[in-house]
Amino acid sequence: MWMDEEVVLLEEQLATAHADVERLQTQLADLAAKDSQRDAELQELRAQLQTGRSDAEAAQSQLALQAEETQRLQEAIANAEAQSREALGRYREVALQREPQLPADLVTGETVSELDAAIERARQTVAQVRQHLDQQAQSLRVPAGAPARGSPEVSGLSAGEKIRLGLTKT
Repeated sequence: MWMDEEVVLLEEQLATAHADVERLQTQLADLAAKDSQRDAELQELRAQLQTGRSDAEAAQSQLALQAEETQRLQEAIANAEAQSREALGRYREVALQREPQLPADLVTGETVSELDAAIERARQTVAQVRQHLDQQAQSLRVPAGAPARGSPEVSGLSAGEKIRLGLTKT
């Protein structure tokens, strides 16, 4: 009997072991499926990473090209500004040569329109100064020639003084 019990016990243990093996095989299959799924996800993530790296490299390359273009444009702007300043200086010099009466220190500006406005203000200033000087000259003007002769005032002279004055005129 002991043997029969032992066999039953062993059969129960065997059945439990088979159930455990089946459960473990199911878990192993699930884990293998999950592992396969994770491998697929990992491959997809690696592909995305590679795409991202390629995109980043392309963006960096584009950024470098844009930086070069920006540098080139900044140099072109600096050259254009220098040419503009030079042309503005020549324009100022020509304006001063054409109108030498304009004071050079009044003819300044950073743009052509500012320089034109300064030239117009200098013209107005010169015109005002000329007008002022002409007015001063008019007020100080003395008529040409000898002053008109008139007879001296004799009402306050005595009779003897009047006779002497009359004798000196002849």
